[in-house]
Amino acid sequence: MGKIYRDFTELVGSTPLVELARIREKHDLQSRILAKIEYLNPAGSVKDRTAWGIIREAEKNGKLKPGDLLFDLTSGNTGIGFAAVAAARGYRTKFYLRNTISEDKINILRQFGSEIELIENEELFQPDAIHRIIDRIRAENPDAFYTGQRSNDANPRVHFETTGPEIWRDTDGNIDILVGTVGTGGTVSGAGRFLKAQNPEIKVVVAEPTPESVPSPDNPDAPTIEGVHKVTEVEESTLPETYNKDVVDEVVAVTTEQARRTALAVAREEGFLVGTSSGAAVAVAIELSRRAENRGKTIAVVFPDSGERYLSLFDALD
Repeated sequence: MGKIYRDFTELVGSTPLVELARIREKHDLQSRILAKIEYLNPAGSVKDRTAWGIIREAEKNGKLKPGDLLFDLTSGNTGIGFAAVAAARGYRTKFYLRNTISEDKINILRQFGSEIELIENEELFQPDAIHRIIDRIRAENPDAFYTGQRSNDANPRVHFETTGPEIWRDTDGNIDILVGTVGTGGTVSGAGRFLKAQNPEIKVVVAEPTPESVPSPDNPDAPTIEGVHKVTEVEESTLPETYNKDVVDEVVAVTTEQARRTALAVAREEGFLVGTSSGAAVAVAIELSRRAENRGKTIAVVFPDSGERYLSLFDALD
């Protein structure tokens, strides 16, 4: 029997887990690497889960009604997820983005009918910038629903309820390490917490950018691993509330060039056109696989989105 889905939201989740066998063979790796292909969510990223989790809870609690406006500060993918779910549920959207975000993401948001406000990159270098910007945009939209991806518990919860269980199910519980990146931290925090609840021996490893891959007042135009944030050697107050550092066992730094080149290798060796955050996660998985203590282990990495949103970034590498 076939099945007809009722709407967009029924397509969120249940993404496949695929072995990166050619990369393992090429690099003569001692561990098995599995990729969770999150760009197969209907709006193209892992953030579809976050968006639907937050909107679903707001609907359940009576905080949203048809025609309402949703808004947030985003690096693109969460905004796209919110814009798509909102369109399917009858809401309007408005997003505030750093003015260095890829034009590809901005154009996608506009296709969904979202209103866009760009924030000067330099504004984010000011002390306590994130909190001040969020306070300002909330004041600018007093009658709208602030989705709060960085602080809303529904973000990690949806990954605890879906992403983690899917990985556990599809590996038959044979997973040793989960590797991901931190935008809001919802994925690694929620999925990681679930996996550790099943087996406390499972390790959660975060790929973060190296210092030179993070914009600063001295280097405002530093090439970044877009949407991936540094979680070590930063002010505790700048970390998203949705990031649970107690779930994380190790943080490994990756350069932007390394992330981009690894993403390119994934496309050319495995056929998956992925973004730079996926490249960063695979780069870390390769490093972990080379360690003697990880011989024979299974590493799962999250591919948050597609490389189609970053094509211009790869031009210089080809």
